[in-house]
Amino acid sequence: MNNSRRDFLKMLGVVGAVGVSSQILPSWMPRLAFAQDNHNATGEVIVCIFLRGGIDGLSSVIPLFEGANYYDARPTQSVSENEAVDLDGRFGLHPALTPLKDIYDNQDLAIVHATGSIDETRSHFDAMLFMEYGTPGDKTTTTGWVGRHLQATAARNNSPFRAVGMGAMLPTSLRGPVSALSLQSITDFHLRGREDEAQRMLQTLSQLYQINAPQQIHEHQAKLVFDTMNQLEQLTATEYVPANGADYPETEFGMGMKQIAQLAKADVGLEVACIDLGGWDTHENQGTLDGEFATLITDLSQGLSAFYADLGDMNNRVTVATMSEFGRQVRENASGGTDHGHGNFMMLMGGAVNGGQIFTDWPGLARENLDENAMRITTDYRDVLAEVLQNRLHNNDMDFVFPGHTVSPLGLVNQL
Repeated sequence: MNNSRRDFLKMLGVVGAVGVSSQILPSWMPRLAFAQDNHNATGEVIVCIFLRGGIDGLSSVIPLFEGANYYDARPTQSVSENEAVDLDGRFGLHPALTPLKDIYDNQDLAIVHATGSIDETRSHFDAMLFMEYGTPGDKTTTTGWVGRHLQATAARNNSPFRAVGMGAMLPTSLRGPVSALSLQSITDFHLRGREDEAQRMLQTLSQLYQINAPQQIHEHQAKLVFDTMNQLEQLTATEYVPANGADYPETEFGMGMKQIAQLAKADVGLEVACIDLGGWDTHENQGTLDGEFATLITDLSQGLSAFYADLGDMNNRVTVATMSEFGRQVRENASGGTDHGHGNFMMLMGGAVNGGQIFTDWPGLARENLDENAMRITTDYRDVLAEVLQNRLHNNDMDFVFPGHTVSPLGLVNQL
């Protein structure tokens, strides 16, 4: 209590408006960054799922019609026509994605194939950075594509829950002048049942500020922190029960999707949520049907299908987009895995999606059509994201969100 407010803020480390640093607060406190309170003007929510590590798109959405071009290149890591879930006679889903077939048939799931970042790098770090910045090949960018969207439409929504990154660190895509919230777990606010410690910490912090009648800017910002913490506490006052029998997997990804659904339903102003599912760098023993890959894609499938069931009619206002930094090579390697490739797939899910179809300018898998043993990219991933931002979040400033890129509409989602 002898610390000055300036010293205390310096110790905390200000992130955006106000930050709570894990270096000072106990490890069970969430890392937070807040903006001012308001509501989501459009009512629309975008959920971005980053599949880190480079998911094998050719094992996820299989080009059955390629025949020998696919199967001869993958003697042990292919998905046969009998195992795949047929979509349109040309493409099939990995069997673990079977729960998504009903969503596809309901025309609420669309697939974009042969897409990705046009930069040729096959470095995980660079590829993820370029994709989250939204400026392939440009390392001078300092803000993410979501961060620039938030900046361009800042006046519409000042909720502290406007943009949420589920995880211990804020995703690069959310970086920008408009503060976002990095939240590892809603329930972490309760300090795993230690309400006494939570109250002691909050009481100590509140004594440093006039939060009831703030006079100075840091006092106003501090009040926002406490107001947001109170909202978090209310969200966990009763145990959340998913609707419609939705059964989330008891994994980090499953629990993250469950909490995004809770925030979306709570009407606290959520507009963009980002979440990761990593582990897709399957150079060895990929286990397409019975190993590591199969486990990961099952987690993805179960999390998405539970989220869709849980939201019910609210799916009309929520659009989910999946992406990955790059795909895998067409030909499997000698270690029973697949190496870094290029072209990949994305999925869009939600009631506004023109689903039940696969959007692709297919480049072909014959050797002469490949890019160093990798599927070429024919659709820029920015076109996919731009259409979601334009048609659902009413942001037409794509020159600012994706500088240097001319957007080509694909007809993926309906206009709000």
